[in-house]
Amino acid sequence: MKIILDAGHGCSTPGKRSPDGMREYEFNRAVASLAKEMLGKYQNTEVFFAHSDERDVPLAERTSLANNQNADCYVSIHANAYGTGGWNSAGGIETYVYPSKPREALALAQKIQRNLISSTGLRDRGVKTADFHVLRETKMTAVLVECGFMTNKEEASLLRTPLYRKRCAQAIVKAIAEQYGLRKNDKIKQYKVQVAFPEKQLAEKLAGNLKKDGFNATIIE
Repeated sequence: MKIILDAGHGCSTPGKRSPDGMREYEFNRAVASLAKEMLGKYQNTEVFFAHSDERDVPLAERTSLANNQNADCYVSIHANAYGTGGWNSAGGIETYVYPSKPREALALAQKIQRNLISSTGLRDRGVKTADFHVLRETKMTAVLVECGFMTNKEEASLLRTPLYRKRCAQAIVKAIAEQYGLRKNDKIKQYKVQVAFPEKQLAEKLAGNLKKDGFNATIIE
């Protein structure tokens, strides 16, 4: 399964920052990176980024990348804003789908919204519709999530924290896994250490210590 994660905007996008200077992309990118790492623990998944740290990738380029990859799912990650640049009381989380409400996209959006509200405790602004480019021009299931308001002083403080970013990533990944029935990898990579001794007694002593610490140890002559 191919998943596209899109951290909205870019590091230098004009105006996309909190009243005290936090760039929206800083939050978006962190959540996308965490989500990619988490999705890597599931079977048969490939995760691609539509964004770049080097520039604000044009929307048409983002959706073309997703379409060319024949992706199954596109999730655009954002922090919200309201007003003319100052602090205000608008707050909460909302998730968007295209106005035609594609069945799979709506189901995924509902799962993301539910999981985010459960994990963050913020106000539930619901699943909404919008004619956003990334929802309109993608050929696959696509949703856009607003993970809190950077123009709300309390929520902006949360958006800065590693814990909140991790919770948002976990909620998004959990929803994707639920929607598509993803299963975690059950094979844990094993690393081996080989040590040689001139005397068997020394080998037996080390093997015994390793076993006491819970490791499997085998002596080969």
